Amino acid sequence: MKLVDLAGWLGAFAMCGAPFIIDTDAGKILAIAGLSLLTIQAVDNDMKNLVTLNLVSMIGFTYALLF
Repeated sequence: MKLVDLAGWLGAFAMCGAPFIIDTDAGKILAIAGLSLLTIQAVDNDMKNLVTLNLVSMIGFTYALLF
């Protein structure tokens, strides 16, 4: 298994768990981490639409975490 594939799987698992605790800081951090890992895979596969979606989502979760 390539490292990029592992990052994608770990990101997917993180995103599967994050919604259940999203009201907590840990849930937002888990979502940001999951999206970061999924972004690695999206960049490797040249999926610009998913990279953009992930980056905007990470900004949104960071905003929600800080404010």
